[in-house]
Amino acid sequence: MQTAIDKIRELRALHEDGLLSRTEFDLRKNAILDAAYVPAPEAAEMDDAPAPRTRPGTEIGLMAGQELGPQNRRYRLERLIAHGGMGQVWQATDLATHAELGHSAQVALKILPPQLTQSAPQAKLLIQEATRARRLAHENIVRVYEWAQDPATASYFIIMECLEGEDLDSLLGREGRLPFERVLALIEPVAAALDYAWDKHGLVHRDIKPGNVFVTKRGEVKLLDFGIAARARGSGSTSPLDAPSTSGTAGYRAPEAGSPDGQPAPTLDVYAVSMMIYQMLDGALPPALRASPASLKPHQWDALRAGCAQDPAARPPTVRALLENLKNAVGPSPEEIAACEAAERAAQERRARELAAQREAEEQAKAAARALLAQQRREQQRRERAAQEEARAARKEALRQQLLAKRDEELAKARLAEEEALRKAAQAKAAAAYLLEQKRARELQAARTASELQQLMPTPGSPVADGDGMLSDPFLIGAGSGPSLVLIPTGRFQMGSHEHERKIAMAAGAQKKWLERETPQRWVGIERPFAMGRYPVTVGEWRVFVQATSWEPQGEVNWQEPGFPQTDAHPVVGVTWHDAQRYVEWLTKATGKRYRLPSEAEWEYACRAGTRTAFSFGDTISPEQANYDGSFTYNGGPRGAYRGGTTPSGMFPPNPWGLYDMHGNVWEWVQDVVHDNYEGAPLDGSAWETGGDGARRILRGGSWLYNPRYLRSALRNGFSSVLSNDIVGFRVVRELI
Repeated sequence: MQTAIDKIRELRALHEDGLLSRTEFDLRKNAILDAAYVPAPEAAEMDDAPAPRTRPGTEIGLMAGQELGPQNRRYRLERLIAHGGMGQVWQATDLATHAELGHSAQVALKILPPQLTQSAPQAKLLIQEATRARRLAHENIVRVYEWAQDPATASYFIIMECLEGEDLDSLLGREGRLPFERVLALIEPVAAALDYAWDKHGLVHRDIKPGNVFVTKRGEVKLLDFGIAARARGSGSTSPLDAPSTSGTAGYRAPEAGSPDGQPAPTLDVYAVSMMIYQMLDGALPPALRASPASLKPHQWDALRAGCAQDPAARPPTVRALLENLKNAVGPSPEEIAACEAAERAAQERRARELAAQREAEEQAKAAARALLAQQRREQQRRERAAQEEARAARKEALRQQLLAKRDEELAKARLAEEEALRKAAQAKAAAAYLLEQKRARELQAARTASELQQLMPTPGSPVADGDGMLSDPFLIGAGSGPSLVLIPTGRFQMGSHEHERKIAMAAGAQKKWLERETPQRWVGIERPFAMGRYPVTVGEWRVFVQATSWEPQGEVNWQEPGFPQTDAHPVVGVTWHDAQRYVEWLTKATGKRYRLPSEAEWEYACRAGTRTAFSFGDTISPEQANYDGSFTYNGGPRGAYRGGTTPSGMFPPNPWGLYDMHGNVWEWVQDVVHDNYEGAPLDGSAWETGGDGARRILRGGSWLYNPRYLRSALRNGFSSVLSNDIVGFRVVRELI
């Protein structure tokens, strides 16, 4: 780890190069010198210990523009968002993958102070908490993507979703006391997040406070530091499920949190949320629960005090139950009831007076109406007699006009009938010519298809396609066969997305820069038929390759144990683009047939299978049609399950050409290098391997970890060709001619 002197030397070099002002140099130099003389960690961890003389985290010597992380996963610090006892939180740019892993290039890095990870047991516990937090997929819990360690500073940091907004501490400091209904609206999402964590993962937050509740600019509420802060303070625990003696923050910590023998339960969070509700209503934490906030009625105060009970058994079992008690306790006080009754009596007296006046007015109106009615009746009779005379004259004139009009109508009908007959004859002639032309075109296409299929038919003794158009090449040594293949004919299609589809994708959260990759939409011709893998390459098929070649993985993901259950029928993951190239080379030698990765155009052509919608089965999608994060929806589709890993091949319906898992499950490597758009791309279906970013290759199809907008047929992703991941696999193409 760098010494204070080394850090000051680096700062002085930046100042001499004109990259740091004298003032900024002095501030950072003083921070590093202060950090070199901070109190011992044991004293700093005590609740009543005096605060250190420096901001937490300054001992790391962080600054904007600095890069952190291992060699293959670097992040550039952009600006400091927050700092506290858990270190610093920076907005940073992901330099390694630049958004290929499903989140924006902008992430949030929580950089932990060295005193929290100075021993191996402490670092191991924090890594365990970060790994558990990565599994929490809920709209009201900030997403944790990964953890890492910077080799230069030995600092541990956690990579999280980057949010724009402010925490509840800042909101309360700016707005002060909040009305009761606003408090309930802010706590409802917190209750939903805590219910999900306990019901799905058996986790208790253990450190609820305003600083861990974040309100985004769009009004969304996110829960931060799920278990990580409490784990850092409870460094003496031996298991992530143990209740650390220092879990929580003073003022919000339940009494039983100090017991080393207790197990964490939702009532810990109920106590903390109750204290936070009091603070939101009254403007400050209470020194003792003796006085009710001014905005609460007596029965509401009773419900809130139950949440702060010293005995956990006397509290509501969950935060959701606490909110229900507060809502159900809402009702009028005795003073309000008396005021309402007095108002009702006054209203009844007023209605009685108004009713009497209304009756008198009605009687007067009825008398006037009877006189007016008699006058109107006499006038009506006079008008009726005059109208009858006018009607008789009008009927006589109308009859004459009808006779003239009928004669003119009959002449016009005769002319129209003659013109219609001529028009229909012309249309019939044109229709006959069109049908004849279409028939000839279909016959020509049928003859061409028949000729192509005849060329595709194998020679005697070689494998043939079955009745469903499936093909599987046997190995030359006679032990097994290659993947099951589907014959794909030639044709033309529009590659990319149209403007209407991009508008729907943006409404679902897509970024404009991603959508520009799908433009311009243009016609592409697939000039040669080919066969494509019916499924992505499976674990069982990859195992045969590994046994035959003694292949050794180079990436970080173990293809046999990726972190979720797999069988031989699941798609293989943990495979780089270069590993996929080695597989198709081996398969070509093993079968004597030409195998390769599909081009990007061939992949989208096969995925669409003649459709022009966002997905091969329409413009929306459900978790019953593909494997993705069902917590999110697209274009009005339903929510569903988040399965947390891959599913076996063939679990979901195929597309119209019999290909499975073209949407979701795993991203699939293709041959093409990454380009920003389709300007200059080939139009014959071949792979685009010139120009662009040669270090990265295109991924297609989406995966189990992503939300549904990434599963569209037109969507393009990119990833480093030398990296592997637990969400990336591939499928093969076999050349036919």
